[in-house]
Amino acid sequence: MDALALGPLLISLPRLYALAAALILLVLSLILLGLARRAHARWFNGVLLSWLVGARLGHVLTHLDSFAVAPLDALKVWQPGYLGLAGLAAASAWTAWTLRAHLGRLLGGLALLLGCSALWLALVGWNPLGSSLALRTLPALTLENLDGEPVALETLTGQPVLINLWATWCPPCLREMPLLAEAARRDDITVVVANQGEELLQVVRYLDDQGLAFDQALLDPNQRLGVIAESPGLPTSLYFDADGRLAERHVGELSRAQLDAWTSR
Repeated sequence: MDALALGPLLISLPRLYALAAALILLVLSLILLGLARRAHARWFNGVLLSWLVGARLGHVLTHLDSFAVAPLDALKVWQPGYLGLAGLAAASAWTAWTLRAHLGRLLGGLALLLGCSALWLALVGWNPLGSSLALRTLPALTLENLDGEPVALETLTGQPVLINLWATWCPPCLREMPLLAEAARRDDITVVVANQGEELLQVVRYLDDQGLAFDQALLDPNQRLGVIAESPGLPTSLYFDADGRLAERHVGELSRAQLDAWTSR
């Protein structure tokens, strides 16, 4: 699991771990660096900003093909896509510049920055707040399409399958629907959009109003797929390889770069 649900709000666990690491950096730097309050605030705020900008820019540069298609996606900072090493390099450069007048504080700041970054990476790898997934293959579940015909999910093999759990009341779901519709037009992937808990008329009206077409638009009125996938909230995307094995899982809005990385394997 890579997110926690707090009511209707989904909290990304990697970002939660990053917040914990930032708080630890704040406390330790206040105790150990001996900076005046104003100087410390300038350094710490700069570290956070430079890390975020550097990490986002690093991600964009390593996925130029995806962002060339939609350059404004680089500004969608709420989407996944931050390169930790690039962020660390930017924050280290800011630290070196800001604390250059005092070698001891400079080395201490760099050490704290490196240590807290290593802690974040360890937490992301360990994922203590997450849980192991029971779902490993395409589920043995039959849903109905918009024409009332049964579709057995476990039979959708032979090429990669992307299953997206969504609802019309979910803003992130609606933001990523055009991207999913674009992927659905490809010949090398099967895209399944499984609506969770809503009626046929509501789903059809939304898709028609937006001009979105899917060969595999399914209804899951009892949200059985959400239970099987142990989804903490919507949207949830499940990517299966051509043999029906779960390869990737993401809770939250899907980005073009992320989808391109999945499908390029």
